[in-house]
Amino acid sequence: MSAFDAGDMAEAAEDACGPTSVGRVGLRIGAIFIILATSLVGTLFPILSKRVSVLRRAVPGWIFEFAKFFGSGVILATGLIHLLEPAVDAIGEGSTRSAGGCINDAWGEYPYAFAICLISLFLTFVTQICAFRLGTARLAKLGVKASPHIHVVGHPGHVQEQDRAATIPGPAAESNGEADSLEKGDYAKDAEVESQHFHDASEQNPFVAQLLGVATLEFGVILHSVIIGLTLSTTEDDGFTTLFVVIIFHQMFEGLGLGTRLSFLKLDPAWSWIPWVGALLYSLCTPIGMAVGLGVREGLSMSGATASVTSGVLDAFSSGILLYTATVELLAHEFIFNKFYHTCSWKRLFFSLVCFAAGAGIMALLGKWA
Repeated sequence: MSAFDAGDMAEAAEDACGPTSVGRVGLRIGAIFIILATSLVGTLFPILSKRVSVLRRAVPGWIFEFAKFFGSGVILATGLIHLLEPAVDAIGEGSTRSAGGCINDAWGEYPYAFAICLISLFLTFVTQICAFRLGTARLAKLGVKASPHIHVVGHPGHVQEQDRAATIPGPAAESNGEADSLEKGDYAKDAEVESQHFHDASEQNPFVAQLLGVATLEFGVILHSVIIGLTLSTTEDDGFTTLFVVIIFHQMFEGLGLGTRLSFLKLDPAWSWIPWVGALLYSLCTPIGMAVGLGVREGLSMSGATASVTSGVLDAFSSGILLYTATVELLAHEFIFNKFYHTCSWKRLFFSLVCFAAGAGIMALLGKWA
């Protein structure tokens, strides 16, 4: 390489690592409120559909089930396509100074993004198993059993209708709820098997473990959302519109997955605020990240060394959380360990898998632009 070429590369790297020139501030400020609104729509729809009697009666069980499995697919694709891949780009060999990037060359000597993802995944697992043991022991001391109404992997139609029948004692209430909520034909045939699974499996899932599972998912999604907000607010004008449109759908779909999980937590009245707070936290994180990015836009570049390493580490850490949640909490518990899917009709299984694939596929496609 000639001295002239080396000088050009150094100059280009300096430009890439410097502050980003951003305009259209009015549009960027408006984008904060648009993304806040779309995030709220995605997260609140499942919660409102479960808790508002008019919506609960109006929304068919299959729509809620579609939202549930579609959201699960979104979460898996987010962990791989929207978190791990950008983390590799941010703290991988291609972003080192010798390759024309901004970060120290030491980051290119080892696949740090994958290592951080692995550590995060393992820590999530250890946290879950410890919380499960501690929660079970605590409940045993109090003489309390896990409530059958908090089983996160139960099906939406059944959970939905147990709320309606809660005031009617005895088996008749349960069967009446199932008959109303499950659609005719294939859904009705599966109701009895589903009910048995719902009660059997829930006894093995203490409240603490259920709540921690949703909290873990929320934590991973929130970290990701802040980075999204910072990135969008500091993106140069020529790429802002495309990224903005993609992130609108991204936040809505991801919110749908999180909101569905929050809506499945059947809590005591004293804890009924948890789903609402969870939805609000998720919806606020990206707008807050955008507001911070706009406030420091003159001195911040997401391609700069500090910002690149920070976003890469956080993305890799979040990807481990979401990959664990998607594969263990959602896929394994929903399908493999779920006795309902061992005996239900192939049509019902196919529907659930198609919903999951649709969520993962659409979210993966959005990764082409964001």
